[in-house]
Amino acid sequence: MNIPAELKYSKDHEWVRMEGDEAVIGITDHAQSELGDIVFVDINTEGEDVDKEAVFGTVEAVKTVSDLFMPVSGKILQVNPALADDPAAVNKDPYGSGWMVRVKVKDPAELEGLLTADQYQESIG
Repeated sequence: MNIPAELKYSKDHEWVRMEGDEAVIGITDHAQSELGDIVFVDINTEGEDVDKEAVFGTVEAVKTVSDLFMPVSGKILQVNPALADDPAAVNKDPYGSGWMVRVKVKDPAELEGLLTADQYQESIG
């Protein structure tokens, strides 16, 4: 299971990578493997302010639909445009080309409440 040490993680299986005052957010390798083959990503919250732990979109796999939960409060600046044509990028490269959204973080202190890679590993067993 790939759990990059430089990222932060939510209990809902999203990851956060800070780039300046913006966060890039996606779902973890564990989450995508549990979901199976992802066939559609639906995120229509671009330009909106989304609170921590609120739903910001959904991921549809062959057998299920799963909500995406915002790990930090902020304004969604961009949805990954590549996912419209290639939602399977989430399966192939969840920490790279399969990222979901770019967010202007509202309260950087919320990052302290996220899990480290070791804590996330413990939470998933």
